[in-house]
Amino acid sequence: MSNEDILRAKYGDAPIELAMVLGSGLSHIIDAVDGEAIKFSELEGFPHGGVSGHNPSMKIGLFEGKRVAILGGRQHYYEQGNAAAMREPIRTLNAMGAKRLLLTNAAGSLRSDMAPGSIMCLSDHINMSGINPLIGEPSDARFVPLTDAHDSGMRTALHKAANRAGETLRDGVYVWWSGPSFETPAEIRMLKILGGDAVGMSTVPEVILARYYKMRVAAISVITNMAAGLSSEQISHEHTKSMAPIGAARLEAVLHEYLQELDPEG
Repeated sequence: MSNEDILRAKYGDAPIELAMVLGSGLSHIIDAVDGEAIKFSELEGFPHGGVSGHNPSMKIGLFEGKRVAILGGRQHYYEQGNAAAMREPIRTLNAMGAKRLLLTNAAGSLRSDMAPGSIMCLSDHINMSGINPLIGEPSDARFVPLTDAHDSGMRTALHKAANRAGETLRDGVYVWWSGPSFETPAEIRMLKILGGDAVGMSTVPEVILARYYKMRVAAISVITNMAAGLSSEQISHEHTKSMAPIGAARLEAVLHEYLQELDPEG
């Protein structure tokens, strides 16, 4: 059986209106969907994520009356050196009828006006790693244009949702750093010069894969720390996990509003 056959047998075959991938410290959002989760290990080609703060499982069900699929975590490039680790999950979601993908992550801020606890909608990204999940794809479909990678319609709807929720959703450019080590202060100064607003270790591969499958995609960063050299705080993965719930509450408020007004064009 294909992964989509397994999921249809468990959750039914109604199309998915929105798919989501949750970042570090945000996996509890999967609990907003009723029903039983399925572990990634039960699905062929799904990664068995090993990063604390992620929940390697998925659930399909109703969230604010909309049929959604939520993945409680992802595999990062730094875990196995595989930028295409999320290809099969995204392909499966697309095969299940998902035409929109919302990605979330935890990120470090490069801006003094974007403190820990803030949320940022990605207006664009910089692939600082130079790695691409479509390396090795033999067809000409690998030449994916990314001029409009971050869908303007989804971003507009998310900003309207934030306004209704009374939350500030900033816009910014996200820089993908391969990790797992954090950046040096000199590297952060470079990223600021290049136009980065936040830095993290995920998301960009999934954006590229989603566009490969002709999905509309948007992404939100939960700011968990100031990047290296911009404050006196000690940066660590434990710090990221401890700070994520502050921004996660804001993200959840936006998600509830976004899903309430979700329509085929938004």
